Amino acid sequence: MVSNCMNLRQKFRFYFLNFYPPYFAAGIRYKKIGKDFTHFRLTMKLHWWNRNLVGTHFGGSLYSMCDPFYMLILMENLGEEYIVWDKAATIRFITPGLGQVVADFEIPKEEIERIQKEADEKRKLDVFFQTKIYDSKTGKVVAELDKVVYVRRKERIKKEKNIINS
Repeated sequence: MVSNCMNLRQKFRFYFLNFYPPYFAAGIRYKKIGKDFTHFRLTMKLHWWNRNLVGTHFGGSLYSMCDPFYMLILMENLGEEYIVWDKAATIRFITPGLGQVVADFEIPKEEIERIQKEADEKRKLDVFFQTKIYDSKTGKVVAELDKVVYVRRKERIKKEKNIINS
């Protein structure tokens, strides 16, 4: 079942992600977290400490801004009975990032329910997502990110181990 409310523990945990050292050091900030954890919006301003050699956003900071969010959305919505892992990622740099950049990560509830159903029916599942990082003033796309997230129901693993051990 897809969860639909944010409790105090979850609010506290996600608030402190702003202070997670890789995000804090890069200047990455949460601007919006959907109540049902289906949407995250992050921003990153250009500072002297997150610039590359040519004065634009460092690619590693742009990638780290995007790293865990599809996985987090699925973990929060599918619950503890599912294993969710980031499996692969590709980032393409489109245009230099010169100001504040923004990235949105969203999985609609209907898509989460489809993923849950498919994971229940299959042994394992790879889910593909794409997002864009864009300049907050011009709207120009700075980078595109493709992610592959692995999903598997935990009880299937227990059943398979029992069959092997029998």
